[in-house]
Amino acid sequence: MTTVDAKLKAARRAGLGSFIGTTIEWYDFYIYSTASALVFGPLFFTGTSQAAGILASFATLWVGFLARPLGGVVFGHLGDRIGRQKTLVVTLVLMGLATAAIGVLPTFATAGVLAPLLLVLLRCLQGIAVGGEWGGAVLIGAEHAPKGRGILFGAYAQQGSPAGSILATLAFVLITRLPDEAFMTWGWRIPFLLSALLVVVGLVIRLRVEESPEFLRVRRQEAIVRAPLREVLTKHPKTLVLGVLASSIGIAATYFITTFILSWSTTEIGMDRSVMLDVLLVYSIGQFVTQPFGAFAAERFGVARTVGVLLTINLITVPVMYLLVGTGGAVPAAVGITAVGITGGMNYAILAGLLAQAFPANVRYTGISLSYQLCSALIGGTAPIISQGLFTGTGSIVAVSVYHMFLVAVSLLCSLWVLARSKAGADQAVPAVQRS
Repeated sequence: MTTVDAKLKAARRAGLGSFIGTTIEWYDFYIYSTASALVFGPLFFTGTSQAAGILASFATLWVGFLARPLGGVVFGHLGDRIGRQKTLVVTLVLMGLATAAIGVLPTFATAGVLAPLLLVLLRCLQGIAVGGEWGGAVLIGAEHAPKGRGILFGAYAQQGSPAGSILATLAFVLITRLPDEAFMTWGWRIPFLLSALLVVVGLVIRLRVEESPEFLRVRRQEAIVRAPLREVLTKHPKTLVLGVLASSIGIAATYFITTFILSWSTTEIGMDRSVMLDVLLVYSIGQFVTQPFGAFAAERFGVARTVGVLLTINLITVPVMYLLVGTGGAVPAAVGITAVGITGGMNYAILAGLLAQAFPANVRYTGISLSYQLCSALIGGTAPIISQGLFTGTGSIVAVSVYHMFLVAVSLLCSLWVLARSKAGADQAVPAVQRS
């Protein structure tokens, strides 16, 4: 086997390891999102009104997002100092243990106030794990990429999001077929307990992935930074802020759809929860199939041009989605949600490479992790809470739609700004990974 063939094989293995690992991480994270919309309110926040229970449940969902920047800092530091591969093994194990533990938690009826406290603690651990996972998974793929293919190989990690969403939604689609009493008593626990099995599979694959060539080069050149966080905050603050804002809709869109809309459609519009979960499954499959084409288009037509077209279309389709879901029909809801999901997903495929090339290799893990995870805490995780508050306060879905559109516009403008600052050019594809 030639050196070129060996490098390509290692790159493909890294891409597969990135995809499998993030699929498991996002499965774990998304089953919590689904459970927060369907079961956590009545099981862990007993004695409140329906709306208050939903808000409390969404607040625990947000706790995971608040913990994600901590995970980004801690594991970003480790990833920039000891390596990407070792760090990713730790994040996968931590996520699996936290998720499986949620599956055996006592409810409020059994343990009283201890039950929601334990739920919050385990959600924090989930947030820390996924906060450290995403940046490393992106880099293990992008930094192995052949020259000029960084956007595509970075997108391997991005495929884990819809794949995890498919598995999470499918798990709940099957479980909601149970009688209500069985579902609320023990059925909802099954998706969480399955995480333990998935983690074992992920570890077998991830342990075979080689360390990133970029990190090895940084170590050979003795360019490892003692304090990556300080380096990012003092030397790359504007890039960090733009990275946070550029990630807005890429992160928040999932929680508008799989959390707020799932709750709104089943509690306010009257759609059956199993029907709505079927709709979300269609959406997740559509995103999974079409998302990679965003990376291909970016390499073919240029990143800036592709992002501009995708997010402009996404902006137009957002109000249409809310209108169609509001009809209460499964088919209109599926059409509206999938239309938004396809363009948003294709842009999401590009986001990883867009952020990766914005930071130098010796602080890249910390830089992209902090960008993505701060956005998760401040914008993504608050999307269901703000949406529910807007809807409750105004009695209209229009306010939610406007807020959703605002985040699309912010992402569009800041993505183009990031590209301009990194000298990618308005009509040129980004190189594999910025050399520094």
